Parts: sequence; structure tokens; C-alpha cells
Amino acid sequence: MGKTGVSPEKSGAPGMVLQGVLLGLALAAPAWAWAHASLVKSAPAHRAVLHRAPAKVQLWFNERLEPRYSSFSLLDAGAKPVAIGKVAVASDNPKSLTATINALPPGRYAVRFRVLSTDGHMVQNQFTFTVRH
Repeated sequence: MGKTGVSPEKSGAPGMVLQGVLLGLALAAPAWAWAHASLVKSAPAHRAVLHRAPAKVQLWFNERLEPRYSSFSLLDAGAKPVAIGKVAVASDNPKSLTATINALPPGRYAVRFRVLSTDGHMVQNQFTFTVRH
């Protein structure tokens, strides 16, 4: 018996040890177990000011994407859709999403993306770029 008159077995010590072990395992779990696809890089880059319109938009993520549920759209400054080619996950890089675009007049554009990573999490966000001639 301890100083309190309660034996360690009855004081809940095993339960506390188990809780500590579980907490340690949760903290030691790989980051990918809780991660979602996040945009790593884009072309054009976020807030880029271009002197020539890009021929395509390409997005790179930190995780593989589900092709059927991953896409993006291009919007002009008035939030109106701009025609783009077919958006597809690159066959040589399942973490990349690409579409060709027609010549753009000067202005500010937003790329809105919605992707599903292979871990089952849907992520959506947007970034802007500007074309100046």
C-alpha cells in the first residue's frame, strides 16, 4: 500500500499508463495518416503577375489525387468561368493536375480547385494571378 492507504492497482495507475501509451502512439503516428492533399506549387504561381498569358495551368499537390473527383476552374475578375481544356491528373505524376487554356486578355484570374486525395479527403481552395501586356 502507498502512503494514501490505497494500493496502486486500485488507484487507476494501469488506466493512466494505458492513456499515456495511447497518447504517445497518437503523437507518434505518421503525419500522412492525418494529412489532406495540399497545394505545393502552381504554374502560374499564386499572386503571379505575368507579362504573357500562360498556355496551361498546372497544380502540384503533396498527395496522389483521385482523377475522377479532382478538378479546377478558371474565373475572370467578374467571377465568370473562362473556357479551359480538359482538366486531368497527369499520367506521369498522380499528384499533378493540368489543363490547357486559351489566350487570356489582361486581367486578374482565379483558379478554384477541388481535389480528392487517395486518403479520401476532399480539399477545395483557390489562388489568383494577373496577366498584364
